[in-house]
Amino acid sequence: MTGGTAEAAAATRRVFFGAYTTWSGGAEGIGIGTYDTVTGQLKTTGVISGVVNPSFVIESRDGRFLYAVNENTKGEVTAINATTLKVINKQATGGADPCHLTLDPSGKYLITADYSSGSLSVFPVNADGSLGARTQKVQHKGSGPNKERQEGPHAHHIVFDPAGRYAAAVDLGADSVFVYSFTGGKLTQVSQAKVKPGAGPRHIAFHPDGKTAYVANELDSTIVTCAYANGTLTPGQVLKTVPSGSPTNYPAEVLVSADGRHVYLSNRGHDSIAHFTVGGSGLTMVGTTAVGGRYPRHITFDPTGSLLFAANQNSNNVTSFTVDKATGRITPSGTPLQTAIPVCVLPTRLG
Repeated sequence: MTGGTAEAAAATRRVFFGAYTTWSGGAEGIGIGTYDTVTGQLKTTGVISGVVNPSFVIESRDGRFLYAVNENTKGEVTAINATTLKVINKQATGGADPCHLTLDPSGKYLITADYSSGSLSVFPVNADGSLGARTQKVQHKGSGPNKERQEGPHAHHIVFDPAGRYAAAVDLGADSVFVYSFTGGKLTQVSQAKVKPGAGPRHIAFHPDGKTAYVANELDSTIVTCAYANGTLTPGQVLKTVPSGSPTNYPAEVLVSADGRHVYLSNRGHDSIAHFTVGGSGLTMVGTTAVGGRYPRHITFDPTGSLLFAANQNSNNVTSFTVDKATGRITPSGTPLQTAIPVCVLPTRLG
């Protein structure tokens, strides 16, 4: 009996859920849970309360701290102790509606993408996990033909390339991906890649070889394969992310498998996960898998790449999938977890 209990304990890991708290029927904060490392079955165990609209959550390299955006017009970012699950401190971004954040490769700086203001904000990270006051704000410029969504810049995503030399900031309003060098805690723009006017780029994922990147375009439901070298992106192949005749669809997240052979994208509207294989001439669409919910805003792998999770915003559930690493096929697994307005899933690296 004792051995069985130990095995069961070893087969679960922690997971956190980002959500909206100020919306009707919203969450109370960052959800806390566990997942089975074989089946992906999710369970809730609690909540970190008092964190407003934590729509994206990340962890420090050592897993000791969590960082969450506070997506509202006030614009803040919150640091949390991952052991005590207590808020350490908050800092103002100086921008409106931060919706994504990342740590630099050293873990000593944090950068937010502030959607409504179309800006990026940089913060020092202290040894105790707390955030220092903002040290830099970068303002994007630009607009697009979609007057409702592209009246101005809307920074949606910020991520470093595999080498950690440059950071790519995707701007939906400007139809652009801005690339920055980052030295001494300061962003300096080195290039700007433009996609098709009105495409509305949302997120980007780099191939592990550092020579290619994939951009998910929210407004025209496409994925763009970009060549990448020395901080410069060159857009190339463009593919639709859903079959012809599908309902209006808005791509959200894009992922690349650790071996670089497969790309996955979440479709909001078609409510599916698209699967592409990677080849010498670009991507080939394999097909789509029903996500088991509505409006999958976020998808992510577990640390092993054997599981994939989807946060389905409009059905209040998170679904799990097993990943066949040989074929890239994903298969629904376990029972969907019901939780209020989930928009981000963070399976922890260190348990």
